[in-house]
Amino acid sequence: MRLSRTAVLCCAMTAMVSTARAEYIVLRSGQRLSVTSYQRNGDKYKLQIAGGTVEVTAEEIVRIEPEEVFTPVKPDDSVKSPFRDLIDAAAAQYLVDADLITSVIAAESNFDPKAISRRNARGLMQLLPETATRLGVKDIFDPKENIGAGTRYLGELLKRYGNNLVLALAAYNAGPEKVERFGKVPPYAETISYVRRVKRDLDLRKSGAGAKPSSASKSLADSPTIRAGNR
Repeated sequence: MRLSRTAVLCCAMTAMVSTARAEYIVLRSGQRLSVTSYQRNGDKYKLQIAGGTVEVTAEEIVRIEPEEVFTPVKPDDSVKSPFRDLIDAAAAQYLVDADLITSVIAAESNFDPKAISRRNARGLMQLLPETATRLGVKDIFDPKENIGAGTRYLGELLKRYGNNLVLALAAYNAGPEKVERFGKVPPYAETISYVRRVKRDLDLRKSGAGAKPSSASKSLADSPTIRAGNR
């Protein structure tokens, strides 16, 4: 099976490359691997991922994309953000932890209300237009509307998965249908990295406030699968 023209060009230009930042390797299966470096060896690629290296054949790769990387924000910085009042209001309205909302915003947009992803997710909490429409959002870039809708959606996911934070975050990133399909956190490097990043940021906020780390701090490999009652 031949590679697409885009993939061929990428392969030709990056046969021996060590990337300065993470990139995504998109496979024909639909899986997206987050890699820190990759190297072409004949008809195979050697990919450096978290925890080691893997090899895939060149024809398995559809394309190579830059990862959407936002500079991490220190917890103290976000507490002083101009959106804190909006976050607190949304947290009270939808009964979602304010620190969790803040950690999601930090991971999603780095507090940029005009952020737009390659998948067309928009605003502080990176809402897809169809999700925003379902939630009644009129201006997706308005911080108040975006935070309110994103918090409501996050609350819906927490309720759907019985307050299992790991599954709720995985669904926020990859979509509930993917979580339902696998019955657990989807085996996508991007999603696993996202869940860990949000959890780590949340634990830092909680530890800074003198509270105990979140109960979701355990390994993702140990996270429970979905039971019928959580669907």
